[in-house]
Amino acid sequence: MLNGWSIGLSTAVAALLCGGTSAFAEEMSAEEESARNDIIVTGERDDGYVPSDTTAAKIPVPLRDIPQSIAVVPSEVLRDQRALSVQDALKNVAGVGFSSGDGQRDQVTIRGFTAIADQFVDGFRDDALYFRDLSNVERIEVIKGPAAVLYGRGSSGGLINRVTKKPDGNLTSATLSAGSFDSYRGEVDVGRLGRNVGFRLTGAVEDDGGYRNQQFLRRFALAPSLLLGAGQDTSLLIQADYLNDRRLMDFGIPALNGRPVKVPRSTYYGAANAREADYVQSEVLSQRIVFNHRFSDSLSLRNGFSHYNYQLDRQSTNPTMVDPTAKTVTLSHSWFDRSEDGWSNQIELTQKIKLAGTSHTILYGFEIAQQHKFALRAASRIVAVTSIFDPVLPVVDNASFKTIADNSLTTLKTRGLYIQDLVDLGHGFKAMLGVRHDWFIQKTDLRLPGQRDLARTDRKWSPRAGLLFQPDEAQSYYVSWSRSFQPSGETFALAATNADIAPERTTNKEIGAKYTLFGGKLSLQAAAFVLRRTGIKGTDPATQAVVPIGTQRTRGFELSAALELPDNIRAVAGYAHLDTRTIQSATPTFVDKRATLTPLNSANIFVTKTIRKRFGLGGGINYVADRWADPANTTILPGYVTFDAVAWAQINHVRLQLNAYNLTDKWYIVSGHGTSPILNIPGAPRRVTGTISLNF
Repeated sequence: MLNGWSIGLSTAVAALLCGGTSAFAEEMSAEEESARNDIIVTGERDDGYVPSDTTAAKIPVPLRDIPQSIAVVPSEVLRDQRALSVQDALKNVAGVGFSSGDGQRDQVTIRGFTAIADQFVDGFRDDALYFRDLSNVERIEVIKGPAAVLYGRGSSGGLINRVTKKPDGNLTSATLSAGSFDSYRGEVDVGRLGRNVGFRLTGAVEDDGGYRNQQFLRRFALAPSLLLGAGQDTSLLIQADYLNDRRLMDFGIPALNGRPVKVPRSTYYGAANAREADYVQSEVLSQRIVFNHRFSDSLSLRNGFSHYNYQLDRQSTNPTMVDPTAKTVTLSHSWFDRSEDGWSNQIELTQKIKLAGTSHTILYGFEIAQQHKFALRAASRIVAVTSIFDPVLPVVDNASFKTIADNSLTTLKTRGLYIQDLVDLGHGFKAMLGVRHDWFIQKTDLRLPGQRDLARTDRKWSPRAGLLFQPDEAQSYYVSWSRSFQPSGETFALAATNADIAPERTTNKEIGAKYTLFGGKLSLQAAAFVLRRTGIKGTDPATQAVVPIGTQRTRGFELSAALELPDNIRAVAGYAHLDTRTIQSATPTFVDKRATLTPLNSANIFVTKTIRKRFGLGGGINYVADRWADPANTTILPGYVTFDAVAWAQINHVRLQLNAYNLTDKWYIVSGHGTSPILNIPGAPRRVTGTISLNF
């Protein structure tokens, strides 16, 4: 749990902002009568389903000027789909596969590579292992391919950046949802913006029963923010986020003879007393302070500071072995506590200059960060061996698990120096060049008897280069090359098995095209690429030892589209073809095997139509081909197609919305573990959610 001062700080900030609403409103009312037209809105322009801008390059440039594939899931898509999780949102992004994340965190694969630590919020690393809430999220950006030149270590296939809601207008909204399986959620969003000062408060409460036996979710989120100097040359943005999330710790269903067992999707393989014995509780408090100063039209400074504190209490019973002859599954139990505290600071200078007939937008940056990660884990113990088709669940006593298997404190220190230049060469040609040098220092204090402390320091360069040709405002063609690195203890503690292994390295070669047609109403992106990651580590399925898997390659092609016809038709669509292979390995088991959780083909489309400006209908299709559950490719997760639908009515300030998911009640596996063949999560059955929103 978080310390009392942390909870108190979050509550106090919220109370301060809420309590100050009345006085702030009085101040505004006096000024607005004389200077209403002087109010400057500093938020992002709402482009509906067709975004034109991104924060991916950390400079104010349109999407078409970045020689890289970037997917944006805007707020109106999240609203129309009533997306409540990162996984819900990323169904709209081609090339993304889903992992169960050990039942405790958001985790995906991008272009065939795990993105377990590639989560960001407003450009700051957010690699704590928890499920994020979307109540304070304006949009989600997926930056494809290596992005280490600006973001540091990681990001083989890409990274996920959540862009939060800012104080950018006057609004008051409340949203209530109720749905299948005793699902209830309430949200609030209140904001005020004056000539120089703005604030916003978002929050959510959720109580969900779920479609799995004994499943539950209890969630509370609160996010206040304050903006000083709105619309001025100098501004200060202060944000805080608090999240408390408690849910069933669920590893899904096992597999037999190379496929997940076909049992009712509600079948749970854990403890009979799961609410007490199998749960995961995460508590996260984070703060961000961003200072911006514009010296002139050609020179500006940004300094951003971020801090987070993360606490995890995890109790889990899950399948650990399957006997195909006896058709039984072995259930084991353990518990895991995590405590993390970290901060980072980014200082960036953006300069625009003209040189020898060319125009440059140069970003100079320096990042310094530190994280402390404490882990305490009990040794796993078998609690039952039961039928795989009709399991009899054991009653588990958490207090009886006292043997400690892991007691460690890991310290991660980052120093990153980077520069990026977007060059307008004239005659429709532009180039984006960048390089970053990282000093990544890891130290793990192993506290069990007989263990020795481990440490390593990696110094790595992360370059990128891209060339664009834009014959007119509608077309943009590019080629690019980039490289990133993935250190041994990037997310978890160093171990004797990996402390001496050099970082893995990823290179990406990409060619693509971006089109902005019909006055910005239609956006199209196409990209073909070759991703290669060398020095990959993995677990030998026979010995469970960490071994070098070798080199993994992804050859792929992606298409995406977004359409926005005002007051009529909107659509988002995507397709990805990902040919993934382990092309080199010291372990023959992995040679020529495909990447886990990555379908060869996947596609999505979501279309809505507005009728008489007050009513709307829409629907979506998601197609995912077969995926492998484990690196040795012994178990396959069958492909599937699901259908969703939405209808709404806007009556003055009230919006009534009905969403239906998996209309055909398809039985399918939505995600797997990625390293184990017997931990697979069944997708939800047909379900319906009704939502009422009041906006003023």
